[in-house]
Amino acid sequence: MSARLSQRFADLKAAGRKGFVAYISAGDPDLETSYSLLEGLPGAGVDIVELGIPFTDPAADGPAIQAAGQRALKAGMSMRHGLEMVRRFREKDQATPIVLMGYYNPIYRYGPERFARDAVAAGVDGLITVDLPPEEDAELREPAMAAGLDIIRLTAPTTDDARLPLVVGTATGFIYYVSITGITGTKSPTVEALTPAVERLRRHTDLPLAIGFGVKTPEQAREIGALGDAVVVGSAIVSAVADRLNAEGVPEPDMVNEVLDLVRALAEGAHGA
Repeated sequence: MSARLSQRFADLKAAGRKGFVAYISAGDPDLETSYSLLEGLPGAGVDIVELGIPFTDPAADGPAIQAAGQRALKAGMSMRHGLEMVRRFREKDQATPIVLMGYYNPIYRYGPERFARDAVAAGVDGLITVDLPPEEDAELREPAMAAGLDIIRLTAPTTDDARLPLVVGTATGFIYYVSITGITGTKSPTVEALTPAVERLRRHTDLPLAIGFGVKTPEQAREIGALGDAVVVGSAIVSAVADRLNAEGVPEPDMVNEVLDLVRALAEGAHGA
């Protein structure tokens, strides 16, 4: 595991506390506002930042994150700008882990080896590449792990016992458990459905488990967080960004503080698990 990720999960375990992972879309609604949100996340209780790199065909994402990605692309966001955001963040914060979440095409176009080197130099700790299955990820996994990046894998309710060892076998950092079948932000998980699924996953890996997709409220964060090591919230946060844009797509004056207030409430829910 990357030093920052391993230290963060060790600190959470020592404190007897569940972690909170917050997703924002890099560049949404514009580069400077997005950076202000990123900069404010640790102070709002976020333990790990999941920074989405927008892509034109985000097949795993629901309407809220798709719209956020479109706003970001329209504002000029690119992989290069995303790495620059992380580099700028690291000037003030050397402790909070940052995981890039996105799709393989922008990395492929950047060049996997060059990308891995530049990502580590910027201060990235891990990657979630949602459309790159383990059977086909060697061209990214090998240079990424050699550079010091964690490869964080997604598992889902449909990942059976025959496939789980392959999915988690070369994963590092943590496992992201997709708690529903479907795209982000469209359904909510239940404790009753998640409990046996998480127990099954624990039999296949000792890595920390972060549970996401569909968690929207502090109460859900508290309930779902109790089952894993961390809980992930994304669509609720990017929806809060969208709700505070005027008809021209310009942020309301106090948008950043209002979104961070929501993040703080979600983090308190997760930490109370």
